[in-house]
Order: sequence, then C-alpha cells, then structure tokens
Amino acid sequence: MNIQENIDLTHCNTFGLPVKSQYFYKLTDKNDLAKLVEHPIFKNNKILFLGGGSNIIFAPDFLGLTVFMSNKGVKVVEQQEDSVIIEAQAGENWHNFVLSTIRLGLNGLENLSLIPGTVGASPVQNIGAYGVEVKDVIEKVECFDLETQEWLLLTNTECRFDYRDSIFKQHNGRYVITSVYFKLSKTFIPKVSYGLLKQYLGSQETALSAKTVSEAICQIRQEKLPNPERIGNAGSFFKNPIISANQAKDILALYPNAVHYHQPDGMIKFAAGWLIEEAGLKGVSVGGAAVHQKQALVLINQDHASVEDVKSLAKMVQKTILYKYGLSLEAEPLFVE
Repeated sequence: MNIQENIDLTHCNTFGLPVKSQYFYKLTDKNDLAKLVEHPIFKNNKILFLGGGSNIIFAPDFLGLTVFMSNKGVKVVEQQEDSVIIEAQAGENWHNFVLSTIRLGLNGLENLSLIPGTVGASPVQNIGAYGVEVKDVIEKVECFDLETQEWLLLTNTECRFDYRDSIFKQHNGRYVITSVYFKLSKTFIPKVSYGLLKQYLGSQETALSAKTVSEAICQIRQEKLPNPERIGNAGSFFKNPIISANQAKDILALYPNAVHYHQPDGMIKFAAGWLIEEAGLKGVSVGGAAVHQKQALVLINQDHASVEDVKSLAKMVQKTILYKYGLSLEAEPLFVE
C-alpha cells in the first residue's frame, strides 16, 4: 500500500494551520479499507480519517496515520413516485454534490449549499443551516466499524442524530463513513422562514425553486462568511446554545432583542453569533487568531495563527459569554493533537 511519510497537511485543513502528518494514505476505493486496517502502520499508530478538513483544528504535528478519504461517485439507487434515493461516496465535495442534485431536479439539500467539506463528513456533525439539518434527508449511512471489523448500513434512527451530533461524533474514530444515502424529493417544498434568508428572498421577485434558494444562500454566505481559500477558518466555530424556556426567560428579560428560536421540544436556541457580537468581541484577536469582523460566530486565521492562539481565543470567547449571559458555548471543530 502506498503509505507516505512526513506529509504536509497545511492545505488539507481550512483553518490553514501548519501541520505535518507522520504517515499519510489516500483512500480512493472503500474496498481497500480491509487491507489498510491489517497494515502494521495502521495497527501501531494513532489514526485520523480526514475529509475536507473544514471542521478540524490541528496541532503542529500529527504523530500517526492520516487517511484522506478520496473515494468518489454519485448514483441513483432507487426511484420512487415522489422521491429518489441517491448514494454519494464519502470523498465527494459537499457543495458540488448539492448542486448536482439540484440539476437533477431533486429537492431537500438546497439550504445546505456552500457548506465546506465532504459528503462523508456531513452526518458526523449533522451539518445544518437556514432551518435544515442533513439528518432530515439522510436515509442511511454505510460505514466500516473499526472495533468489530464489520461493514454496517446504519438507518437514520441508528445514526442517533441530534443538534450537531451523531453516533459518529459520540464514538469518534470508531466508524469510517464510506458513503451516504439521501432520500430527496421530486417536489419542491421551500423552507425559507429562517431569519436572513426570509428577508433576502422577500425582496426577490423570481419564483422560488431549489435553484433560486441555493443561489440566495450562496450569496448570503459569500457576503457574510470568509472564503477559507483566502482567510483560514473552520466555519461556525461555536454551537448555538439550547436551554430550557425557564432559563431563557431570565436572559430575555435582560436582553429582549437577543436572537432566539423556539424548538419543537419547548427548548430555546440562542444565536451564538448574536451573543458574541453583542458582547463586543467582533475583531478581537489573540496572536494570529481573531473573531471575524463580519460574522462573530467565525474565528479566523488572521496572521499565521498557531493552535494555541486559536485555543486561547476560543476560551476567551467562552468565558466572556458565560460571564455576560450565563450561557456555555461549545466549540464545533474537533481539536486534534
């Protein structure tokens, strides 16, 4: 097997942190996993399965084996009267995949346009944006269980999806996602009630479609979020805190303009970006890391940031929000030592 040594991963993580991996393997065929797990380097080292590197913060060196998921392919596996089940391999670029489904006249992924990363990473974090989560359209997930050495096809329920959470995140490093099955609708049902998207589309005169919603979201994201190819970042750095209605009452009594959303289970979700901005943290920096000037939810690699800069800045934001609002912010990215 072509396992390389001392490979630079700086361009394999969107935050742009300088890092080298002791060992590196590019997986282009899922069937090679069975051979890979028997390799002495795999057995005797820490393992990191890497997709687009959009939700990860690296230490300077990874002393182990990085497996770069590069298996590609998209195919329709089942046609139903009102829907289609489509399988996408883990190494597919997420945004390109979303656009391909829209071109096929399929609906359900348009609100998740322009999220960086790969298809295989989407179930791990249960990615979401503008009122939609990927769990809403996932039928099942194919993965390899490193603990039992078995191939599994987990149903949506078995994936244990929650807000920015799943069985894959809960058991990090155990399941290797190789492909994801999506159930997409042939009928377009717009989901455009979410904040800025509703305002943006309200000013448009064109008829709504998956394509127009996708284009609107791309425009909004490009205006508000830094392009990781120009400014290193990991997208939204903190989860939106979700608390009980009773707890929320106290906060809203002090901050009635706080952006918040009522959840189906009666809980209240607060917009972490609003909390950070109102706390006066936009533009604040620690070393080379900074809170983005346009979107406070995003931390950026402003000037050759180190992992310690990122950690220190994240902790400062968390302490400030806890002190000011009594709310705990949880970081979304995975910190890899």
